[in-house]
Amino acid sequence: MKVVTSEERQTRRLLIVVAFALLLAFALVVSMAFGSADITLSNVWHTLWSSQLTTTQDRVIWNIRFPRNVVAALVGACLGVSGAILQAVMKNPLADPQIVGVSAGAGLAGVVILILFPALEYAVPMVAFIGAMLAALAVYALAWKNGIRPTRIILAGVAVAAFLGSGISALLVFYGDRVQGALLWMVGGLAGRSWPQVYMLAPYTVIGLLLAFLGARRLTILSLGDETAKGLGLPVEQTRFLMTAVAALLAAGAVSVAGLIGFVGLIIPHMARMCIGTDFRYLLPASALLGAAVLIISDTIGRVIFSPVEIPVGIIMAFLGAPFFLYILRRSA
Repeated sequence: MKVVTSEERQTRRLLIVVAFALLLAFALVVSMAFGSADITLSNVWHTLWSSQLTTTQDRVIWNIRFPRNVVAALVGACLGVSGAILQAVMKNPLADPQIVGVSAGAGLAGVVILILFPALEYAVPMVAFIGAMLAALAVYALAWKNGIRPTRIILAGVAVAAFLGSGISALLVFYGDRVQGALLWMVGGLAGRSWPQVYMLAPYTVIGLLLAFLGARRLTILSLGDETAKGLGLPVEQTRFLMTAVAALLAAGAVSVAGLIGFVGLIIPHMARMCIGTDFRYLLPASALLGAAVLIISDTIGRVIFSPVEIPVGIIMAFLGAPFFLYILRRSA
């Protein structure tokens, strides 16, 4: 039997990351050719490299489809990396921003702003981050009893998500005349997203991903178990708190722009881990790239499958993610 050296393993992981990057580039370009008005790939390529928008197709590509795909890529990267971090921090393969209540915390905070203080819409990402962080801390506190156990994390997350979800429902009932935008936001979708949302989300994504990548080594050590991590000199609880904050920042940024899109943070880290292993120096970039590609592809499916009627990407991800969730659940049982 051939022994695989560490250099060969690293080369293989790098090649997989490059393959995910190519998949993202392919999805980004090809998806712009499909929609209510089909556009050739040559037109897409010409528009992306042209300095002038001379035709209606050029304007559709540059002002509608391209920024929407960029938003999808940023949201997918945020949710994929957030899920990978939460699965490591909470030691649970079923953890993701929606299941453990982080998205619900961001969602409640966002709905409060959208319904009660619509003039402060620019503050949604920061307020959503605060809500996501408080929800994560609540789940962590409720699940802590002489340590963290996977089952307690899921139960605490379900309880917190249900509690916060009831708050969202109450707001929608009491302010029925203002809920249209909030309802679409809760389903999770990218309709109408353009350059303003790109500019709003990009700083949160860049900062969050940089902090996540800087903490990749700590996450790898943490995944070995608390006792081993402590033996290697890692401040376990400090690492958990800091990386939970990073995961909350990423999830909050995604939720504030695209709404409550589920399953991305659950299935993407598992798919990346199956291909690349558990070294977070490679797993986090792989999750970011694969999450971006999968969300672009899912959004494209939602736009074209019943065209001209558009299916929100949150619904498409639920159809794709629910069977994978059941598979992970059976596998980890």
